[in-house]
Amino acid sequence: MSMNRRRYLRWCALALAAPLSLSLGAAEPVVVGDVAFDPSLQLQGRSLLLNGAGTRYKAVFKVYAAGLYLEKKAATPAEVFGQKGPKRLQVVMLRDIDSGELGRLFSRGMEDNMDRSAFSRLVPGVLRMSEIFSEHKMLKAGDTFSIDWLPGTGTLVTVKGQPQGEPFKEPEFFDALLGIWLGPRPADWKLKEALLGKE
Repeated sequence: MSMNRRRYLRWCALALAAPLSLSLGAAEPVVVGDVAFDPSLQLQGRSLLLNGAGTRYKAVFKVYAAGLYLEKKAATPAEVFGQKGPKRLQVVMLRDIDSGELGRLFSRGMEDNMDRSAFSRLVPGVLRMSEIFSEHKMLKAGDTFSIDWLPGTGTLVTVKGQPQGEPFKEPEFFDALLGIWLGPRPADWKLKEALLGKE
């Protein structure tokens, strides 16, 4: 084989490998602290993209890392809430926390980001959500939970890989939960920005 022929074949191999390496690089996990979030996942047979991920702080302490998965990227809460397909909020604990306290914080976060009449309609679901976390007593560093919106099914809460009973049927319940992080009075402003892909 001539030198020119070998050079040509090598150039072709490099040209073919370049986009492959770029695509592989694009699929690398997004690391937040010590937590790696997959750049995409499957939910209800649909492909979701990691919209953003960040850390929830309380004072100077890291409490958990969270990632928001959507069918298409969104930069504002309105764009997130406007999407009708499946969605997921994935949370990984970064420190041990009393689960009952977490449930109470969720209840307060929902109430802080809704008008009184809308919140009152969701009180049964809010109480059940608090009970779900209270039953687990303690979430330890490394434990996970997720909140999924499944069109036609409802809101499914999964703790430590186990679905927590029947889905919440109310269509507005998922948006109320997501309002804890994306509402006008979010739990953590920097985390809100991160979930919207702005950090």
